[in-house]
Amino acid sequence: MNRAIKKVAVLGSGIMGSRIACHFANIGVEVLLLDIVPKDVNETEKAKGLTLDNPQVRNRIVNDAFQSTLKSKPAALYESAKASLVTLGNFDDDMSKIAEYDWVIEVVVENLDIKKKVFENVEKYRKPGTLITSNTSGIPIHLMTDGRSDDFKKHFCGTHFFNPPRYLRLLEIIPTKDTDPEIVDFLMKYGDLFLGKETVLCKDTPAFIANRIGIYAIMSGMHTIEKMGLTVGEVDRMTGPIIGRAKSATFRTMDVVGLDTTVNVANNLYAGLPDDESRDAFKLPGIVKSLYDKKWWGDKTQQGYFKKTKDENGKTVILELDFKTMEYGERTKAHYESLSKVKDIENVKERLPILVNAEDKAGEFYRATFYDMFKYCSLRIPEIADELYRIDQAVAAGFAWEIGPFETWDVLGVKQTAEKMEAAGMAPADWVNEMIDAGHESFYKFENGKKLYYDIPSKSYKVIPGTEGFIILEAFKENKVVYQNPGATVYDVGDGILNVEFHTKMNAIGGEVIEGINTAISMAEENFRGVVIGNEGQNFSAGANLAMLFMFASDQEYDEIDLMIRQFQLTMTRARFSDIPVVSAPSGMALGGGCELSLHCDAIQAHAESYIGLVEVGVGLIPGGGGTKEMTLRSSDEYGEGDPELNTLQKYFMNIATAKVATSAAEAAEMNILRPSDRVTLNRSRLLADAKARAIEMAEAGYTRPTERTDIKVHGRSSMAMFEAGITGMLYGNYISEHDAKIAKKLAYVMSGGDLTSSTLVSEQYLLDLEREAFLSLTAEPKTLERIHSILFKGKPLRN
Repeated sequence: MNRAIKKVAVLGSGIMGSRIACHFANIGVEVLLLDIVPKDVNETEKAKGLTLDNPQVRNRIVNDAFQSTLKSKPAALYESAKASLVTLGNFDDDMSKIAEYDWVIEVVVENLDIKKKVFENVEKYRKPGTLITSNTSGIPIHLMTDGRSDDFKKHFCGTHFFNPPRYLRLLEIIPTKDTDPEIVDFLMKYGDLFLGKETVLCKDTPAFIANRIGIYAIMSGMHTIEKMGLTVGEVDRMTGPIIGRAKSATFRTMDVVGLDTTVNVANNLYAGLPDDESRDAFKLPGIVKSLYDKKWWGDKTQQGYFKKTKDENGKTVILELDFKTMEYGERTKAHYESLSKVKDIENVKERLPILVNAEDKAGEFYRATFYDMFKYCSLRIPEIADELYRIDQAVAAGFAWEIGPFETWDVLGVKQTAEKMEAAGMAPADWVNEMIDAGHESFYKFENGKKLYYDIPSKSYKVIPGTEGFIILEAFKENKVVYQNPGATVYDVGDGILNVEFHTKMNAIGGEVIEGINTAISMAEENFRGVVIGNEGQNFSAGANLAMLFMFASDQEYDEIDLMIRQFQLTMTRARFSDIPVVSAPSGMALGGGCELSLHCDAIQAHAESYIGLVEVGVGLIPGGGGTKEMTLRSSDEYGEGDPELNTLQKYFMNIATAKVATSAAEAAEMNILRPSDRVTLNRSRLLADAKARAIEMAEAGYTRPTERTDIKVHGRSSMAMFEAGITGMLYGNYISEHDAKIAKKLAYVMSGGDLTSSTLVSEQYLLDLEREAFLSLTAEPKTLERIHSILFKGKPLRN
C-alpha cells in the first residue's frame, strides 16, 4: 500500500512531544499537538476573569509548553516560520480531529496506565489504517496494546526519538509480534529518508538498544571513576571529543539530561534485568546516590556536577563538585601525557590506540571502561540485537559518538584487545573468540566501495542493510584513491565522479587543499564527468588556514599574502568556470572560506544541519575568496522593477558585517547562500551519495561551462553614503569598535563597487580585485593580527 504522511498528531506537549512536533514541522508536515486540560485556572487567569471554559485556559498547558520549546536553545526549528505548521489543542476538545491525521504519536508521561487510557481514547476517533506509535523510552511496547483492536495492533509500533530530536539522529523502531511487517518497513524508510534519522530496528527488551548500552557505559564508568578517585574535570576531559564523544562528555551531559532521569533509567534496568550478568553495574555508585539524595540533579535544580555562580566582580563562573568534600570549587583539568600526545591528531581512529595503550592514569581509565563496554556489548547479542551493527548504529546516533563500540574495538585490534580483556578478567562472549579462531579479525571490512559487517549466524560478512546506496569514503581508500597529499584526498567514487575530501585540522583550506581541488577538477575535465567536494567529518570546513596567514602578516610578507589570496580566488573561480559540474556537500560548519567554496560551486547539496556563513570580520578581515563579490552579485540579481535596491544590498552587507551564520540549510536559503536550485539532504549518511547524483544529473543534462558575469550592478557613492551613515551611528552608539568600523567601511567600499559617481555594471573580476585589495590592507592592521592571534592561540574571538 502507498502511504503518505502529510499530517501528524502528537499527543503530549512536554519536552519531547513539542520537539518531535517541531521536527515534523521542519520537513513541512502539518502537526496537531495536544495535551491535557488544566484542572484549575491559575492566578493570572483569575485576575482576567477567565474560567475553565475559556479556550485560552483549556489550552494553557500545550501553549506554555510549545512557547517554551520555541524559545529553547539550540532551536528546535530550522526556521521560525515553520511554527505555523503546528496547531495546538487539548485531549478533551480536539482528540476527534485525529481522524484526519495519517500518524498519531503518543508522547505522554512514562506511566503504562496513563498510556493505555490515551490509546483507548485514540481508538474512538482514529480511522482504520492510521499509524499509531509510542515514544516510550522504556515501557515494554507489547504491554500497551492490551484491549486494543486488531487494526490498532497491526498498525502500532514503538518509535523512540532521542532528545533533542532535531539534532540526535537516532530513531529506534520497536515492533510487537502483531505489528504488520509492512508498517515496520515503512517506518524504517520514512525515518531515514524524510526525518533524516539513523533508523534502528530494535527488539522489545528493557531500554531497547541505545539506552541499554549507553546507560550501562555511564553507570559502569561511574563505578570506575569512584574506584580510581578521578575528578569531574578529569573525566569530562577524557570522555569528550578526544575520544569522539559529545563536547558535554560525561558529567555535563548528566547535568543537562538531569541526574534524576539517568538514575530512574538505571533503577528500572536493575529491576527489569534479573538475569543480566552485569546487573550490579546499574546499582548507584556512592557519588551518584549522594547527589540524587540531595536533589542536585543538574540544570533543572541549578546545581549538579557543576554549579553556576557569580564572582566578586559579578562575572559568571562555573564551579565543579569535589567528590571528597561534596563542595564546589574551581574546575580541574586532566594533565596526562597521553592526552598531550594526541592533541594535534585530528582523526579519532588514530587517537584511540595511543590513548587506550598509554601507561598513565588516563590509559588505565580507558582500558577499564572500554574493555568492560566491549564485553557487555558482545554479551548482548542476540538478546537485544541479532546483528552487531545495530548496536553501533544505535549508540553512535543516540549518544553522538563518532564511532560505536564494535567500531572502536576494530580500531584497537579485535584479537589483541580480546586477549587483553581476558587477562583483565573481562572476557568477551564466546562468539568473538569463535570469529577470531575462524580467521576473522575485524567486525567490519570494506569491499567494492561497501561496508560489510560480520554476521554471527553465517560466520561471514554481509553488506549492512540500508547502506547500499551510501558513499562511505573509507570503503574507497584501498584502491580508489586517484590523488592524495597531506591535506586532501581525491577518490574515484564511480560513475565518472570524483570526490575531494579534506583532512586538515577543522578541514581548514590551505595550500594542500587548494592543490587537491584544482587537481580533481583537472582530472575530471580530462577523464571524468564531475566533482563532489565533501567529507564524512563533523564539519565541512571552518575556513581558510589562518595560521599561515598570521605568519605571513606578522612577518609583513604582503607579496606572499597577495599571492595566497590570488590562488584562493582562482581556485574558487575554477570551481565555477570548469568544464564539468562541481558540487559542494556541506554539513556542520561551512564558515569563511568553506562558505566561499560552496558559493562558487555549480550546485550545493547541503545537509539540513549546515551552519554556513561568511565570518571573516570576526578576525578583522572581509571575505577575500570571492565571498564579498558573490554576495554583491546575488544582491544585484535580486533587484526588481521599482525595488529599493539599496535596502536589498544593505541586507547582504549586514549579513557579512555581523558575521551572521545560518543555523540550518533552511536559514541559509533565506540568506540566499543556498539558491533555489540548490538542494537539501535530511540524512547525513546520504549526503555524499545525493551530491554525486546531483553531479551526474547535471552532466547528463548537457552541462555547459558558465561565463563570467559582467552585469553586476553596483551603486558607488550613493550606497557608500548609506553604509557610512549607518557605520557612524553604530560607532557613536558604542555598538561597534573603531576597528569594526574600519572593517565595515572596507566591506562597504567593495560592495559599492568603489568610488563610482553613479550606478554602474561591473564584472566579477572587477569586484574580486577590490575584494583582494581590501583584504590585503586589513592584514597590515595590528588589531586584525590581535584578533587572529586570539582565535589561533586562545580559541575565542576578540572584540578590540
